[in-house]
Amino acid sequence: MGLALTLFCLFVLLLTACGGGTQTTSQQKAPASKQVLVYPEAGVSDIATFDPGLSTDLYSIQAIDMVFTGLVQLDNNLTVQPQLAASWQTSADGLTWTFHLKPNLKFSDGTPLTSADVAYSIDRALQPAEHSTTAPIYLALIKDSDLLQKGKIKTIIGDSIQTPDPNTVVITIKKKAAYFLDALTYSCSYVVEKKLIDKYGKNWTDHLDEGGGAGPFKVQSYQHSKQIVFVPNPYYYGPKPQLQKVIFPFYQKIDTAYQAYRAGQVDIAGVPSSYVDQARKGNDFHLAPQLWINYYTMNYLVKPFDSINMRRAFALAINKDEIVHAVWKDIYIATNHIVPKGMPGYDPNLKGPDGTTSTAGNPTMAKQYLEAGLKDEGLTSVSQLPPITLTYPSGSADADREVAALAQMWQRVLGITVKVHAEDFNKLLDDIVAATNNPHGLQFWGIAWIADYPDPQDWLTLQFDAGVPNNNMNYGQNHSPDAAQQQATQKLMEQADAMPNGPARYQAYNQAEQQLVNDVAWLPMEQVQAPYVVKTYVHGFFYNPQQLIPPDYWSQIYITQH
Repeated sequence: MGLALTLFCLFVLLLTACGGGTQTTSQQKAPASKQVLVYPEAGVSDIATFDPGLSTDLYSIQAIDMVFTGLVQLDNNLTVQPQLAASWQTSADGLTWTFHLKPNLKFSDGTPLTSADVAYSIDRALQPAEHSTTAPIYLALIKDSDLLQKGKIKTIIGDSIQTPDPNTVVITIKKKAAYFLDALTYSCSYVVEKKLIDKYGKNWTDHLDEGGGAGPFKVQSYQHSKQIVFVPNPYYYGPKPQLQKVIFPFYQKIDTAYQAYRAGQVDIAGVPSSYVDQARKGNDFHLAPQLWINYYTMNYLVKPFDSINMRRAFALAINKDEIVHAVWKDIYIATNHIVPKGMPGYDPNLKGPDGTTSTAGNPTMAKQYLEAGLKDEGLTSVSQLPPITLTYPSGSADADREVAALAQMWQRVLGITVKVHAEDFNKLLDDIVAATNNPHGLQFWGIAWIADYPDPQDWLTLQFDAGVPNNNMNYGQNHSPDAAQQQATQKLMEQADAMPNGPARYQAYNQAEQQLVNDVAWLPMEQVQAPYVVKTYVHGFFYNPQQLIPPDYWSQIYITQH
């Protein structure tokens, strides 16, 4: 996820996971009545949406992935695998993709699922009335999707999406792209049931107990701000889940969910950093590397961050190593990277804004950039700067400690007072969207990104290109003196997008990433390794690099006798 609004994720220890633990298959499986998994959503009081076409964050996508599927999906190795599609082929020019559906597909209410449902779902996500912020990103390659988004055409069905028979979907794209299938795995392309939407309109996701999706589970009940209860979908086309019930209770605070785990009320939990040393001693503790970057970003349209020198001053005043040690107990890895280690195209030679690979900051250079930044702003003293507020997601004591440490560093190195403001996660997502092209929007905020798919485009073009919905920091769409350089970097990313996979493509992305880091498009902080605990009686559960459970993997998770 990826949240790109997509996979906006709280930059704390979330508890979403996937596939196999330390348990052995010699443990006896518990009876069906005991096949209940309590799997908390920690850090939010509710999911933002249950609509695949609108989902932008990990919490929502966790729930959505229980109920809905698309033509293709990523497995635990982030390799594209068939889901509703049994197979596909592409034309010689790479522009026409033909998908053949699996036979006898059905929604969870038993209604047949055909190619018309696939076409309807993709077209619906792109309809301007839906106000999706993700469909214009992940479905942008589909021919005429931009015209539909702008209201210049009424549908792409019969145009770039054809359904020659009930089992065949043909999609035409604008340009050959190495990442098209990867992008198609995002939830905005999942298939939804038109009958349910027609019946209930905007409130259709409150009635998912009546149908709606074709995934491994269906909703038994959904109590907003309390919990979601899932039960197996009897019509699921894949391997059947062994669990008879999965419960997603909501916990506003990460620490509360962990205490619930220790009290035996939930079966899985992320481990807050203050409990890591204690948790390490147990045989239920796990540490999973993630394709996940915690970062801060500054609105290029809001003073003083319209100055590249001011942005660099803030970046270089931070000792990331000190924060990782003091706050995150050396579980996380300090980084200057936008593209995380483990991704294709990762650049081990990337430098920070000071031209070195150090993550310890550079106070001397930070002060030099501050002086230059004040001149850019026509000021002579930091006392003349406008108020500066850093907004970040509420719900984590670890996040509170990190931003407090940052504020101290900016005060100590730069003499600048930064106000920190914790905000409800879903409210923060809305405010970030509203920052786009907005000189009165959020000034400075903290968030995170988790890979949607294993391609640098997901981390670079998708975040910083001209006009993309994730470009909330307004990179290249501002009036600063270096805007032309930013736009040149955007062109370089676009060129890399169109290149075939290989060293030349990755080199182009590396060049673009280095310029983005120099520009402080993001202020990357840490690459996450997720510490979590899972009860030893839960078999087959572990974190994958996205913290999502692919549909077919649910068949491997079950409760053992205990």
